[in-house]
Amino acid sequence: MEEGLAEAIRETALLEGDFLLRSGKRSRWYLDKYRFGTRPDLLRPLGAAIAAAVAEHEPEAVRLAAPELGAVPLAAAASLEAGLPFVIVRGQAKEYGTANRIEGAFEPGERVCLVEDVVTSGGAAIEAVEALREAGLRVSTAVCVVDREEGGVDALARAAVRLWPLLRASELRETAAKAHG
Repeated sequence: MEEGLAEAIRETALLEGDFLLRSGKRSRWYLDKYRFGTRPDLLRPLGAAIAAAVAEHEPEAVRLAAPELGAVPLAAAASLEAGLPFVIVRGQAKEYGTANRIEGAFEPGERVCLVEDVVTSGGAAIEAVEALREAGLRVSTAVCVVDREEGGVDALARAAVRLWPLLRASELRETAAKAHG
């Protein structure tokens, strides 16, 4: 990832304090994905970086997939850059209308690449992969903006998915330490 973009993400989204993570763990730092996923000046280059990572690591993908909610703008930006359509994976199937868990058009058997924002333990990504597979889609690759390096890579590997982060937490924290040191 371009160093300037990594620095902008750090300045914009890296928060210090006491935070409860989705994994149930507590952390002294938190990466607020909405602070980089809602800004066009960051979303545009992130979309380009994600699209480039998909082209490099999952060139057979005909579609992107994003778990709701934080990864959706990232997938939309990457979709625009790559020219690939995307689907949204709901946490649960909605109870009205089409009652879909996967939103957007797709054909069973298609190869998709999962787009994630921040991966910690990998739980949310694995849930999305399982839903995609249940719908008949093939997924073996995920691209995320930041890997917190707290087990997500290994957990996804156990689910036969390779995670390709644009940035690792250690790199982000190292940049933060240099900025404050």
